[in-house]
Amino acid sequence: MFTMSSDDFTVHTRECDAVGSGMPISSLPDEVESMDDLDCDCWDVFDSFDEIE
Repeated sequence: MFTMSSDDFTVHTRECDAVGSGMPISSLPDEVESMDDLDCDCWDVFDSFDEIE
């Protein structure tokens, strides 16, 4: 499960402290096509999409 920020619609891990207020989402949006599309530092622990999903 992921969290989408209600402020700027960025996607974060569920445990991310930087997300602020947001809503849980069950999958990454279609707009996320590469790891570069995930701007927050919370994604730095992952090397590929295979590790995320």
